[in-house]
Amino acid sequence: MSVAVGAFAVFAASQIGTPGPANMAVMTAGAAHGFRAVLPFLTGVILGKQLIIWPMGFGLLELARAAPLVFEALKWIAAAYIVWLAWRVANTRLGEAAAGDVPGFASGLIVHPINPKAWAMITAGFTSFTAIGTPAPVATAWIAGVLLTVQLVLQPLWAFGGAAMAARLRGRPAERYLMWTLAALTVLSVLFVLFGGGNA
Repeated sequence: MSVAVGAFAVFAASQIGTPGPANMAVMTAGAAHGFRAVLPFLTGVILGKQLIIWPMGFGLLELARAAPLVFEALKWIAAAYIVWLAWRVANTRLGEAAAGDVPGFASGLIVHPINPKAWAMITAGFTSFTAIGTPAPVATAWIAGVLLTVQLVLQPLWAFGGAAMAARLRGRPAERYLMWTLAALTVLSVLFVLFGGGNA
């Protein structure tokens, strides 16, 4: 096969299933607002990765190599945005947020396109798991399909996990510590991405 689908699926699961800025943002939002309320945000996060895959498969990878400063700037924009999301949630008490405070589909949609580690994961798919000479539409479709499938399985677990923790602590003194801890972990994951590598 022109794309090593099985190997790439294992790689993708190792990245998507472990903590990173996107997963921490999903988990923190789930804790603050509940699983059902953050489904639009979660859907945006999942589909947002497709906004990188398809353009990259048809030439954006070369542009990224030619204009590294643009993508360096995106890294810092991504960090600022995810930290801002964490700050909003850290100051939210469970069950008290207004509907307008819940991050929506559009907020989720931009998490991955401005996340440099998502770009790195997708780049690895095209450069390390795809045979030389594979037609762009074929490679792109496989990479997109594998990542979408793995995200649909694993990323809802992060939102559900956050919501489950919150349900046990709602109204208790530990609630405040939960929200601040999740926000702090989100910020730490961003710092890890900026300065030490990490997951998408």
